[in-house]
Amino acid sequence: MRTVVQRVSSASVTIAGRVAGRIERGLLVLVSVEDADTAADGEWLTQKIVKLRIFADQTGQMNLSVQEIVGDILVISQFTLHASTQKNTRPSFHRAGKPEHAKPLYEQFVAQLAAALGRPIATGEFGAYMDVALANDGPVTLILDSKQRD
Repeated sequence: MRTVVQRVSSASVTIAGRVAGRIERGLLVLVSVEDADTAADGEWLTQKIVKLRIFADQTGQMNLSVQEIVGDILVISQFTLHASTQKNTRPSFHRAGKPEHAKPLYEQFVAQLAAALGRPIATGEFGAYMDVALANDGPVTLILDSKQRD
């Protein structure tokens, strides 16, 4: 699983004119599943994401996690994170997980995040065309890949 984690002061996702999810201060997490992924990949990412110390403490240092600031998380499925542009300028998505494999892992990942955070997680809709709006705070943007745990 591959994620882009952005520290935000607010974020929302709109689907067909309806706001499906909205958060204030917290994390926007774009996530992509590949066919080689398992529930263990989602669990590793969950623990990493909720414990990332990327929020400022009282001295201005990035020492606090989303749990510690009681922040929110908005998760958006985004298969394009597994795009390959090595051979051409048109992306290939052959590494992106097939929906029958990816959707259950996405849903399990959302449930794992909610359990770790101790409250519901805002989401988009798997496979839907979505408009995502965000106010990136910092900006702070990190890429986490469960296949590269270094």
